[in-house]
Amino acid sequence: MATEPHPDAQAFLDERSDAPPMEELAIEDLRGGPLPEGDPEPVDEVVDIVVRGNGHGIPVRLTKPAGDGPFPIFVWAHGGGSILGTIETEDPTARALANATGCIVASVEYRLAPEHPFPAAFRDFHAVVNWAAESADEYGADPDTIVTGGESAGGKLAASCAHYIRDHGGPDIDYQVLVYPSVNYSREFPSQEEYDGYILTTENIAWFNEQYLEDPIHGYNPYAYALEDDYFGDLPPATVLTAGFDPLQDACKAYVDELRDAGVEVSHHHYPDMIHTFFGQLQSPEWERAREAVRDVGDDVVASLD
Repeated sequence: MATEPHPDAQAFLDERSDAPPMEELAIEDLRGGPLPEGDPEPVDEVVDIVVRGNGHGIPVRLTKPAGDGPFPIFVWAHGGGSILGTIETEDPTARALANATGCIVASVEYRLAPEHPFPAAFRDFHAVVNWAAESADEYGADPDTIVTGGESAGGKLAASCAHYIRDHGGPDIDYQVLVYPSVNYSREFPSQEEYDGYILTTENIAWFNEQYLEDPIHGYNPYAYALEDDYFGDLPPATVLTAGFDPLQDACKAYVDELRDAGVEVSHHHYPDMIHTFFGQLQSPEWERAREAVRDVGDDVVASLD
């Protein structure tokens, strides 16, 4: 166990030490942050498309690695507490994942809360998974080899989508990548208090949940928060990433335990000196642990699909 955050993480925390709590700011101001700076990681091609689903168009950015296809298709959802994030802000992560995994990454710009509460984002992600199985071959992907994943709130969508497809049928998901996913609503864990204030606080976690849910009763729906389910078997093998200074880590570890106890193969990578949000820190400046985590994800996905 690390006794203090990595210097990259500590510098990030120091820069934000005087910032007002997120829940005290207007959502439009939170959404007005800068786009990633610096030169993007090279990839073979980036194509923006619109996937039709749920009666509207869902923006999707396809990021293709170098090489000869068809490539596996990796449906990916950004983080941001269900209220922030776009395919533009997620571009560095999508590029890194495409190169590390050898997949075409389909980055989903799902609808955001509070304008679009649960199940809007969940339905958008699910619609893109269905599109991947039906039409991804038009873009050089192999629709029979599907990986799903996401970071934080995006990991919540990916995990819940796997439960939904297991219960209701749909495309086979070959692998899932869950980066400190927000899978818990009702359980209490020690890390929530112990690491309160390292990016996430008890207050803003509750606020994010309030924005996501039109009615608190929906928080107990496993398609909103996967740890609320009572059965964890028959799910795709998974990589789960956790961070040592993240209040969500115990809930994520509990989810790992539930999957393993149910016979699901799980590769768990823990980064003891990291904080929530570290995975996306890949450009100007690039964090050492973020690049390490992307390599770990890439190794797991390549091995699982080999």
